[in-house]
Amino acid sequence: MTPPLARRAGARTVYAVVAVTFVALLVSAGLRSAPSVMMVPLELHFGWDRATISFAAAVGILLYGLVGPFAAALMMSIGIRRTMLGGLMLMAAATFASLWMRVPWHYVASWGVVSGIGSGAVASVLGAAVVNRWFATRQGLVMGMLSASTATGALVFLPLLAWAAQGGAWRPVALAVSLACLALVPIVWLLVPEHPGDVGTRRFGETEGTAPPPPMKQAASPALAFTALFRAARVPIFWLLAGTFFVCGLTTNGLVGTHMIAFCGDHGIAPVAAAGLLSTMGFFDLIGTTASGWLTDRYDPRKLLFVYYGLRGLSLLALPFLDFGAASLGLFAIFYGLDWIATVPPTVKLANISFGERDAPIVFGWVMVAHQMGAATAAFGAGLIRSETGSYAPAFLIAGAFGLVAALAIIGWWRTGAPALATA
Repeated sequence: MTPPLARRAGARTVYAVVAVTFVALLVSAGLRSAPSVMMVPLELHFGWDRATISFAAAVGILLYGLVGPFAAALMMSIGIRRTMLGGLMLMAAATFASLWMRVPWHYVASWGVVSGIGSGAVASVLGAAVVNRWFATRQGLVMGMLSASTATGALVFLPLLAWAAQGGAWRPVALAVSLACLALVPIVWLLVPEHPGDVGTRRFGETEGTAPPPPMKQAASPALAFTALFRAARVPIFWLLAGTFFVCGLTTNGLVGTHMIAFCGDHGIAPVAAAGLLSTMGFFDLIGTTASGWLTDRYDPRKLLFVYYGLRGLSLLALPFLDFGAASLGLFAIFYGLDWIATVPPTVKLANISFGERDAPIVFGWVMVAHQMGAATAAFGAGLIRSETGSYAPAFLIAGAFGLVAALAIIGWWRTGAPALATA
């Protein structure tokens, strides 16, 4: 039997691992949200057009998702801690190097390519790996907490970054993100052991009779990742999930997360106030995503997705017609924030039901790639529309229409007689 002192020391180690992972995910999410604050300052400083600046954001968003399945394989081969350290150092180096950028391709290379790869290594797949390795019980609760770090990243970082960007400055934003990433490197090295056994402890909740940790469900090699993708591609539900999650990315971090501050600026709203609006969305997303997980355990996830995509589409269609006053924007932030990533729990459940324990995590990784493709499309497309028309309104109307199409696709599949899905 493990002595009480040893148990307490082991619990403290587990809590430290979760806390450091949460902060690392938060910083990664903060880095991906920083281009929204830098968009107008870069435009004013360098004279680059909105489409060019948006392209770099789109590249970073795309790689943030695309790296995920392969980062999982890297965690299995060289370890979670080394993968975290590599991702953080890439993010720190890329953002620090951007202080000397002069031409658009420098921005694409630093904030798009290199930081996209680095942040992709410190993304949702990291949370899944940590939960699997360090927890025998309460895995769902801890995964929910780690998933919330994306919203918390916006909640914490955007107002601070917007304050740093006052007066059109962009270098303080880049420097702040770089220092935050760099500061985490020694913390991860010191406080994140590779395995519980390395520090003489067990997974949280593990007892003498508990089975050993199951192998990580992410792909052990690129070949296995593609094999799972080829199997899933033969099943229509994969294309439905990927297509609707494409719309999810199109209507969230690609559009609102990247362009909302600039859109508010077009209506005379200061960047700090606009960043506060996004922070409000992030706060209510914490509530909405938690509630969505609770509902997913009790109701058919297809019905939930129909409601989520439909309401999101209607809210985006309404946004360009608001007066952009404090009351109307506050109401939009609350309503839209509750729905920000509420689609994740029902989508994960549909993947688990449809593809089984072996393939579901890998398949969901590819569904997340579709999400980031949608986000990248919106990040670049909205900037291009703004450059060509002088207004963001068409981009928000198009995104709202896609939200309604996704809702109709879900309800159309449901009405075709697809078998009912069991609830917990």
